[in-house]
Amino acid sequence: MTTYFTADHEYIKMESADVGIVGITHFAQDKLGDLVYAELPEVGAKVSAGKDVCVIESVKAAAEVKSPVEGEVVAVNQAVADDPTLVNSDPEGAGWFFKIRVTDAAKLAGLMDKATYDKSIG
Repeated sequence: MTTYFTADHEYIKMESADVGIVGITHFAQDKLGDLVYAELPEVGAKVSAGKDVCVIESVKAAAEVKSPVEGEVVAVNQAVADDPTLVNSDPEGAGWFFKIRVTDAAKLAGLMDKATYDKSIG
């Protein structure tokens, strides 16, 4: 699976040519602290790149999870809604938020790869 990253610390792991898994990076969850709430989007929702899709709350702050690309939500991770601490324990694995059917896969090229993202967070 190829993974891409945004400057806002979201990732999208492409599990097929047009469907990706979206969540926040380890860096982001570390900055937020222990998550206590996650509001996930509706399956079928149309989302735009860079626009808010989820709301998450931690003991420190509330934050929005933005979509890395334009597309349609095809699945949500109910386990995270039931237990938001999954994001803290495994943000880039079991702690994903939603899956998206990507409208234009060519737009993924505008996101960062792992090496570039790691460099951006120092």
